[in-house]
Amino acid sequence: MTTARDIMHLGATCVDEHDTIASAAQRMRDLDIGALPVCGDNDRLHGILTDRDIVVRCVAEGLDPLTVSVGRLVCARPVTVEPDTDVKDVLYLMEEHRIRRLPVIDRHRLVGMISEADLARNMPGEAVGHFVRAVCTR
Repeated sequence: MTTARDIMHLGATCVDEHDTIASAAQRMRDLDIGALPVCGDNDRLHGILTDRDIVVRCVAEGLDPLTVSVGRLVCARPVTVEPDTDVKDVLYLMEEHRIRRLPVIDRHRLVGMISEADLARNMPGEAVGHFVRAVCTR
């Protein structure tokens, strides 16, 4: 059985909920990624900040990315899986919730992330095609 651990990428870096949107955007640029997990003072995952959040919920609303905190844009606790979750369940959850990134949590700590690219590298083309249709269609 293939699990979340088998397909996730390790070393997901959290951005602190007190960091500014500008610093988070710079980190995304430097890491060449479109999303960052957001962790709080308790080192627990509080959410995910995406490049789309920055544009739509900060810049387009006229907020100042140099002063607005990351925590202000994080709305809900993200859907997560454990490392031993079957990859079929991972795919189902991502389709069901129409999400493109899925944090992998072990004992309340972030241990990895699963992205569309991880699915594409590790799943049959048919399954990936179904996922893309489910997530991208309104």
